[in-house]
Amino acid sequence: MKPAFILLISCLIQNTCWCQSNSLEPAVKNFLKSLDEPQLKKAVYIFASDERYNWHYVPKSDRKGIGLHELDDEQRKTAFLLLKSSLSAAGYAKTIDIIQLENVLKVLENRDDDYRSPVKYYITIFGKPDEKDIWGWRFEGHHISFNFSTQNNAIISGTPGFLGANPAIVPSGPQKDKQVLREETELGFALLHSLNPQQLQNAGITATAPNDIITLASRKASIENKEGISYAAMTKEQQGIFMKLVQIYIHRYTKLFADNMMSELKTAGLDQLRFIWAGAQQAEGKPYYYRIQGPTIIIEYDNSQGNANHIHTVIRDLKHDFGGDELLEHYKKNH
Repeated sequence: MKPAFILLISCLIQNTCWCQSNSLEPAVKNFLKSLDEPQLKKAVYIFASDERYNWHYVPKSDRKGIGLHELDDEQRKTAFLLLKSSLSAAGYAKTIDIIQLENVLKVLENRDDDYRSPVKYYITIFGKPDEKDIWGWRFEGHHISFNFSTQNNAIISGTPGFLGANPAIVPSGPQKDKQVLREETELGFALLHSLNPQQLQNAGITATAPNDIITLASRKASIENKEGISYAAMTKEQQGIFMKLVQIYIHRYTKLFADNMMSELKTAGLDQLRFIWAGAQQAEGKPYYYRIQGPTIIIEYDNSQGNANHIHTVIRDLKHDFGGDELLEHYKKNH
């Protein structure tokens, strides 16, 4: 039998439609209204708090904010409606699937504790949600971290945005063969295998994959080199695959926000985007890694742990991570 809250959020996936608004304010106010005073004290920080940058995607026992395990069913419902208002249908569904992988891991690892738990995910609110104010929020736990910032009633940042999957392909049990990040994997290989030998030489930086994403849980994402094959050096067909891959990551978010991010990519110049591959060139249990990098963005995919059955992916906005420095300075000036 599925846990009650998993049934609840599965119902939300099926029965709640996605609006195309970029506003989170109504959903976050409903969530905050559902909390009592002690819960509010745990959930809410000022926007300028250093805690806003204290993000991570590994299991942690000291995460800040209010955990799902501390909420009743109605409060969890408002929490997931807030998450749903911040993501696309595809992004939300993948997030829920990743939460449910905690139950799979618990069985595979033969654990009888709560180290793997679908309720050890936390919500933290930064600032005072208001349509004319600056505020943000975070949803985070094992293999999930979304960091949102808003201004003038609109999302202006949703990064760092991390999704991971362990196992990448479920080996046994009721969810056998489930592959939460299938699109990210298959399109990466499709682009790699479309490259000719010279293009492969330009795209490949090393025969060995790193053992994690390179940017890790850094405050500021930075990879200085400009390795890889450029968008400009690809054929039209390859460019089509490349853009489908980029869009899979960007369209984890709401349509309006994703459209804004795509517009910034185009303004900076698609020709400056690069595709980098490292490690095995076939998905046969050997580690592999790819990266998409440009003036405004870094996207990383790593499948090196757990006999290459453990995926980490992240999208970083080089200008707007955590809302960007300009937003923080504007907040400090007016508060």
